[in-house]
Amino acid sequence: MITVYSDDHLQHSGLLEPDGDSLIASFECPQRAQNVLESIRAAGLGELKAAAPQPQHRLTAVHDPDYVEFLANAWQDWIGAGEQASNARPYAFVGAGMRYANCEDIYGKLGRYSFDATAPIVAGSWQAIRTSANIALTAADLIRGGDRHAFALCRPPGHHATRNQCGGYCYLNNCAIAAQSLLNSGKQRIAILDLDYHHGNGTQSIFYDRNDVLTISVHADPALEYPFFLGYADEPGEAAGHGFNVNYPMPFGTGWNDYREALEDAGAQIQRFGPDALIVALGLDTYADDPTTRFLIRSDDYTAMGAFVGGLGLPVLTVLEGGYAVDAIGLNATNFLAGAAGQ
Repeated sequence: MITVYSDDHLQHSGLLEPDGDSLIASFECPQRAQNVLESIRAAGLGELKAAAPQPQHRLTAVHDPDYVEFLANAWQDWIGAGEQASNARPYAFVGAGMRYANCEDIYGKLGRYSFDATAPIVAGSWQAIRTSANIALTAADLIRGGDRHAFALCRPPGHHATRNQCGGYCYLNNCAIAAQSLLNSGKQRIAILDLDYHHGNGTQSIFYDRNDVLTISVHADPALEYPFFLGYADEPGEAAGHGFNVNYPMPFGTGWNDYREALEDAGAQIQRFGPDALIVALGLDTYADDPTTRFLIRSDDYTAMGAFVGGLGLPVLTVLEGGYAVDAIGLNATNFLAGAAGQ
């Protein structure tokens, strides 16, 4: 098991998120990744590898070039407009009947390229965002080169990011970028199994009309939980992708026994598909004591979850997504990774 990591994520700090009428410190904080790293080191769970620089075309294979350019320049545009706030965030969004106009004002740009207000831009965001994608690509290259297990310790996370919009703490879709890079390197079929508490709406939307990527998500019912507007069971994919998207919306209070049943069915779907590699979007916000969520998965359950994934017999790239119980995220991550690697 090789873990790919960079300290660049520390530059994406001081984040604020809406909480009723106020802004509070974001649950998506640097200590999440730091605790995972420390736990991996303490457990002696394999080699650590630095993220390698990657060309921008590996990002624009998934994301629209103008969106990537927006992310790269948003903070400079914010400061250039004379704004003083530490977090750049939108207050207006593109709604029904509106145009995705190429606005010149920074607030217009933020609203065009965001679908909610939970993915602010701060001074160091772009470096962290770009490096997070580089981590996923470096780990994908390990899988391409023959490694059976690799862990992309990504922060910020990515699975909510669409081709041209950020939201849900996500900016570039690390799993989608990794999947496309494997396909571009000669792989024929890739499966993405999203185990985050929240549905991976960005990943689903990116691959929804394709049959070379099977997207599966086990998550809280979007009728009750973010992202609300995608992730229902009646979303099978469209055009060539019909039958290649599978959602398992689960009720509040879901524990390991019920979760395992959904996971076993997902595993059967993956094996029928016969992918060349499996990408796991590892969200540890399914944890029972996560302050933001309502599932009942325990720390020991992550070992069984990882063992199930490893038992599928595929090369596995695990990519860190959510998980906001900061004190427990390291243990939960290492339990999953050890289980997946058979350790």
